[in-house]
Amino acid sequence: MIRTINQFIGLYIREIMNTFRNPAVIVLSIVQPLLWIVFFGSSFAYAPIAFLEDFFQTDNYVAFLLSGQLATSMLFVGMFSSLSLIQDKKSGYVRRIMVTPTKNYVIFLSKVFGASTRGMLQVPIVFIGVMILGVQIPDAIGLLMFILSLLLLSLGLSSIYLLLTMTSSDWQIPTLISNFINLPLMFASTALFPNENFPQWMQIISNINPVSFSSTFGREIIFSGNTSEVNWINFYYLVFFAGVMLLVGIVVANKTLKID
Repeated sequence: MIRTINQFIGLYIREIMNTFRNPAVIVLSIVQPLLWIVFFGSSFAYAPIAFLEDFFQTDNYVAFLLSGQLATSMLFVGMFSSLSLIQDKKSGYVRRIMVTPTKNYVIFLSKVFGASTRGMLQVPIVFIGVMILGVQIPDAIGLLMFILSLLLLSLGLSSIYLLLTMTSSDWQIPTLISNFINLPLMFASTALFPNENFPQWMQIISNINPVSFSSTFGREIIFSGNTSEVNWINFYYLVFFAGVMLLVGIVVANKTLKID
């Protein structure tokens, strides 16, 4: 058990070090959600306050958009996790690891947690940015639960991406998957707009979409400033989603993770 933990820590630290060796990745991961919030969030800057309060339950659309944009950013975190695995396959690093006593699921978990940690780097910078735009930051417990919900979403989505690319060494696969699922998951969710006016088929997707649960949970914290008025079902759903995806990923990694 101790050996397995040490193996995981070593591989996880490598993932983090690889992130900081490429500052451009960090900068882009921070700038991308900020640009979305600034430009897309400003699209309702001069909308009547009555309309904003009726449609978005707030007079500041940026406050509504914040949790949704951070949630959708986790979709791209998942793509980076699968790209990292393919890169290590191409370089021969996975081959060298797999001839050691390291279990396949340890490699899987290090990739998932490494990608999720990379995704969390953008959160404090985004919060500083939205404060300038007039968004009130919640209290310490509310902020902690907000970040934890994003982490759970990231763990689940990263697991899905790795599951879909476990047996591949083709660079194009993660991009194709991203193009296929990221936009539908973003638009068929409550990330950008409430889903009350969605057509029925989109509401069905939105009601089971983990991006919706993360967006709604974080939004309730932002609006109330704490966790007193949140619907904890949203958080428990994210716990379930992350747990199931991690468990499935562990089982699949042990059976199918291979190098070409």
